[in-house]
Amino acid sequence: MNLSSPGLSPVDLQHHIYNSLLESKTADIALHVRGTWEAVYRLHRVVLIQSGFFSSLFTAGFLESSHKFSTHRRGPDEIDIQFDDRNITRAAFEICIARLYGGGPPLFISPSLIPSTSHPLTPAFPGPPSPDNILPNHHHATPRFLLSLLATSVYLSIPSLASQALSCILNTVGPYTAVQYLTFAIGKAISPPDEKEPQAAVGLEAIAELTKEGSVAESAAPSEVGTISQKQGRDLNERLRDMDIKEDPTENGSDVDDTAVGSIYEQCFHYGAVSDKVGEAAVCWLARWAPDMLPHEEKLSQGNELPVSSQPSQSRRRADTMPSKPGSSAGYSSSPSPHTVPLIWARGGLSAKWVRVLISADAFFVKGERERYDLARRVVELRRRAGIDAEEEKEWETLFSEGIYYANMGVDDIIALSRDISPTTGKPYVPTPILQAAHWNQSLLRHQIISKPNNSSSPTSPPSSPPPSRDKELGLPITTADILSRLSASGTDSQGDEEKDKVYYPVPIDSSLRIGDNGGIEGASMDQLFEPSAITPSSPEKKSTNRLVTSEANFFGLKADRYIAPACILADATGKSRWSPYPPFRFAVEFWDVDALKEKSRLHSQTIWYAGSLFNVYVQVVRKKGVQLGVYLHRQSSIDPIPAPSAPLQSPSRADRTHNRVPSLPPQIPASASSPSVHYSPSIHPPSRSTTPNSSPSTASTLASPYSSANGIPATGQPVTPPQPYRDSRSSVSAYFTISCASSTGSSLTRFTSSPDVFSVSQSWGWKSSSLRTEEYLEIGPDGQPTNKVAGPAPREVSLRATIVLGII
Repeated sequence: MNLSSPGLSPVDLQHHIYNSLLESKTADIALHVRGTWEAVYRLHRVVLIQSGFFSSLFTAGFLESSHKFSTHRRGPDEIDIQFDDRNITRAAFEICIARLYGGGPPLFISPSLIPSTSHPLTPAFPGPPSPDNILPNHHHATPRFLLSLLATSVYLSIPSLASQALSCILNTVGPYTAVQYLTFAIGKAISPPDEKEPQAAVGLEAIAELTKEGSVAESAAPSEVGTISQKQGRDLNERLRDMDIKEDPTENGSDVDDTAVGSIYEQCFHYGAVSDKVGEAAVCWLARWAPDMLPHEEKLSQGNELPVSSQPSQSRRRADTMPSKPGSSAGYSSSPSPHTVPLIWARGGLSAKWVRVLISADAFFVKGERERYDLARRVVELRRRAGIDAEEEKEWETLFSEGIYYANMGVDDIIALSRDISPTTGKPYVPTPILQAAHWNQSLLRHQIISKPNNSSSPTSPPSSPPPSRDKELGLPITTADILSRLSASGTDSQGDEEKDKVYYPVPIDSSLRIGDNGGIEGASMDQLFEPSAITPSSPEKKSTNRLVTSEANFFGLKADRYIAPACILADATGKSRWSPYPPFRFAVEFWDVDALKEKSRLHSQTIWYAGSLFNVYVQVVRKKGVQLGVYLHRQSSIDPIPAPSAPLQSPSRADRTHNRVPSLPPQIPASASSPSVHYSPSIHPPSRSTTPNSSPSTASTLASPYSSANGIPATGQPVTPPQPYRDSRSSVSAYFTISCASSTGSSLTRFTSSPDVFSVSQSWGWKSSSLRTEEYLEIGPDGQPTNKVAGPAPREVSLRATIVLGII
């Protein structure tokens, strides 16, 4: 009988290794760490080399070249390591080391900071985050700590921990963290610690031998003592070449300006695509929810609330007054006062530059251009009430000159804006020449439309067969080659300057994109973490390997597409892209209680008028090939009744509603954001698109109404016919469009873009796609199908929001 001797179980072995860390037993290397703190750690090479940083340090020949490596007869070898990155903190470093040893305290994230589909603005909002009852032996993972943990794990090249930290950050984007996360994404150092935040990781206080009393001041300049510097550290691992520490003396892109008098530079801590993923989630949230935060901040400015800045205060709280200077921040406490609101629009929140870009973004959730202007006006006055700042005024001038498309406003609105005077400065918000140019622009477009020959016999009913797209174009766009030719012919005189300053808007091609996606991050490798967002074709037959490189320069993928003539040429080397001189029409739609929608029923948005035609958007539940949610742009007939728009049905609570959610998409619906979406018209099947399915038109009886179910949901409001200054008499028009659907919590969005399609009267084009993350908006049962039982309406903030960009050509 052959009996093998019993050995240590994996659990026993892991326990033994972790105890070696806690008790500093048999250490063969001592790390003398200098950074925001200074301490010696007695560790083990065989464990540390799981980290890419330490593996390169100990095995790639770098160690032998370092004169700071020394051998001690009475102790382990010692090596000096200096972290110039102020985002690397003691607690985060110790958690990283402990994870390499297979231990360390679990992380505790406050439930009040985690949004959900039922509480998209976090459970506590509009109240402050509730005081945390931290579980014993858990480390309190504050937003600041999570950012530090991400920075440290990326620097040390520990992908499992970096992916966990990134996932936690993306899952906690909300009103109290969005600006703080955006600040990190654009390279600013994390804020000083809160007075109650522990310096050491919980349970790991004894593994550090502090060489100085306390820790090095986090705001102090990094030491120049000869060590393994951050620049050398990047050479140890190829992936860390994307992590920049650079001087940025020209432009502040953050909510916190450099307050040091006479400072000529500031360090930038950027971690490549990892930082950009955080930035994507932050700006997606701001695009969806920031307009809803403004009333709270306006109330705050009247002295009825207390601010919660995005940046914690190191030693004392300052929550009783508004910040007096741009970039100054109010205090933060883990247990804030009973009446506090996050600062986003006011000083202490976003910088003026980011306010401008956010309000100008196509995905910014405002009903239309007039509402965009009204919000911009309120934000500017909110800032001006705290004092006039010359640098901010430059941003406001650009905002009102370029960020709002006045050509898509009615004449009455343009006249009203020309008379709108700032009570603070006594000057109009919009220069008169800008409004005059917008009026001229819309007049030219009207002339192009009403003078177009009408080859159709009936402008109000769909034709028997749709005509080719090019036959229905107005001929508005020009190619990049045409723009170059015009610039070359214009010369260098005033006419040449006028040609260079002309603004164009790109005519897009078919694509779909997920921005701020947090799917598949857990367990990702360092290469996967550094991958940018994928742009996928709308048609399954098309293949694309294009990647959208998001960064601060393009507002992490949400910057409005507006180009002057020379920029058009730089953006298109082929010379074949098409550009329109007319700004597209931008509007936002919102749908409530989508989970109560029956199959083949439509839930409509409000109806808008643009370029002589009526349009609206509707959603539809599609069960073909699993459960999918379709979203469609519809050209409304001017003689048919205007459909009733979706509206919230007020209810005191949704707590009694039965929830039966599965943790992920059903098996037949891929969770990948790169899953191809199907772009098609559900009402008319164009013969030129052989791959698009045909669907019969929905009848009026399938329209959602308050009476479509026993409990009156989904509810609809009163139909409103928009003013129609003129009508496009053509039965078919050609238009491009983009539909950007925000996730339920707002930290990501799915953007569908269509090249020009033919819209006949009552024609719809759109997408049904699993990338809409159906379970965010529909109650999914165990069988993967929507549940039919709906006990009550959702709260007003629980909705499907989308922004539309529509351009006629």
